[in-house]
Amino acid sequence: MPSLKRILILGPESTGKSTLAEDLASYFGEPWVPEYARAYLEDLGREYRYEDMLKIGEGQVALEDKMAKTAKKYLFCDTDLRVIHIWSEHRFGKTDPWVLGQIKKRKYDLILLTDTDLPWTPDPQREYPELEMRNYFLDLYSNLAKQSGFPYYLISGNRDERLKKAVKKI
Repeated sequence: MPSLKRILILGPESTGKSTLAEDLASYFGEPWVPEYARAYLEDLGREYRYEDMLKIGEGQVALEDKMAKTAKKYLFCDTDLRVIHIWSEHRFGKTDPWVLGQIKKRKYDLILLTDTDLPWTPDPQREYPELEMRNYFLDLYSNLAKQSGFPYYLISGNRDERLKKAVKKI
């Protein structure tokens, strides 16, 4: 039996990560792991704090591991702990050691880095609509993708083009 391939979709806010993860899951008939932070922050009822970053990270890992049990060949991950790391550093100037340790331990077969060429879509949980800030975060994610040692590709274009490019890379 072939081993499960974990595909990470990584990128700044409003760059089509969830859409791409969902489209890939539909195309391949496999599950996708949604962003745990979304549900966590919706239920929080207050501004998030440093301590919440660890809880979000733990929830994301648990959800990914749970969804991996339902996958046959591919698991599409709409984010990972790199996002927690970037936001924690940006917002609080530090990252929980558990998060950093898990980043080193967890393996992905491919990272699809989503480009900032899509228009900004407003959302109460999104913070930086300015293209300059989106590109700043894209650079941070790109550096983490390079450092990971996993193959990675920048995915740009409209929704259909992104799906076609991603399928080709997979």
